Amino acid sequence: MSETKTAAADAAQSLLPTYGRFPIALVKGEGSWLWDDQGKQYLDFMSGIAVTNLGHAPRKVKEALVKQLDELWHVSNLFRIPNQEDAARLLTENSCGDAVFFSNSGAEANEAAIKLARRYQQKVLNNGRYEIITFEQSFHGRTLATLTATGQEKVKEGFAPLPEGFKYIPYNDIEAVKAAISDKTAAVMLELIQAEGGIFPADQKFVQELAQLCESKGILLIVDEIQTGMGRTGKLFSYEHYGIEPDIFTLAKGLGSGFPVGAAVAKEKLREAFGPGSHGSTFGGTPIATAVVKATIEEIVGDQLPQRAAEAGSYLISELRAKLEGNPFVKDVRGLGLIVGIECAAPVASIITDAQERGLLVITAGPNVIRLLPNLLVTTEEIDSAVKTLTELLSNKASSI
Repeated sequence: MSETKTAAADAAQSLLPTYGRFPIALVKGEGSWLWDDQGKQYLDFMSGIAVTNLGHAPRKVKEALVKQLDELWHVSNLFRIPNQEDAARLLTENSCGDAVFFSNSGAEANEAAIKLARRYQQKVLNNGRYEIITFEQSFHGRTLATLTATGQEKVKEGFAPLPEGFKYIPYNDIEAVKAAISDKTAAVMLELIQAEGGIFPADQKFVQELAQLCESKGILLIVDEIQTGMGRTGKLFSYEHYGIEPDIFTLAKGLGSGFPVGAAVAKEKLREAFGPGSHGSTFGGTPIATAVVKATIEEIVGDQLPQRAAEAGSYLISELRAKLEGNPFVKDVRGLGLIVGIECAAPVASIITDAQERGLLVITAGPNVIRLLPNLLVTTEEIDSAVKTLTELLSNKASSI
């Protein structure tokens, strides 16, 4: 083992081994490009798993962050935080929501949504409802409540006993929703594209029927926009594709351009449920975090980046389908905007590492799906380069089966 690798291995011993890490240390980023500590350059089609929606180190966001670092880092939420108020206003002005709770992550945003739904039913409507219906193959986070909400058994192993009050049903199945509803049902929670579950968009008819069903039954509809929000799908929020207005939707990842921040955005009727002392977060919505959120939203909305993502995503999907047509190893290419999956006939882990060798970073979405998440400013030339690399790798794979 080289001296460099030995030093890296020794350093890794100080970390709990919660991640299966690639043997790459990334040290610099700009736009769609990353560089490792050996000077190798990579085209980034992961975006930190849908985080760096504006590319790496976006200039306007960096300027807002540096300015805030020179002024004020942290104060308690017991005081007004003007940046937080401005960021919340930008979110509500550009969405169906009316009020925002800021957190530090997507899991915390989903945790807040679950608590808000239960508290609204129990303390405002006084009906005692607490059950949350979620969907098989969903992913909602790593806290005890959000991993319990997740419809994948692998994330729950070894964490029993899990919190009560969650039901899991097949995705896109309205009859299963109807069968699962009881007098205890407080909310239905779903991703409109199951990202970790394999890049599966929800059916239009299913979502519209679900929204109508929830409204008729007094059940809250929660949409998890952690990975799909902030322009990635070709709309600012994925629910806009479906002609619905969720009671609560959650954000993180692309909300802060790489700075850790999350948000739960709720309808006005829910405001009463989260009165003083009902929920909180020491670091939620700090002056630094919300300065970044403000700058991120202003750039995404002001530069019409969702429309740009829609056009780039359409080009990416059409090029992949054209170049991969007839490849027996490829079963499907699907997605919406710039969240795209290539489903294959067998596990794709080796393709991920082969792509890294060629200077392209992509990730899986389940064992058999290659997930592509370029930033919203990705160029046609960068898309062509990624498609060329993937086409060659998948052609090589096809010739070996």
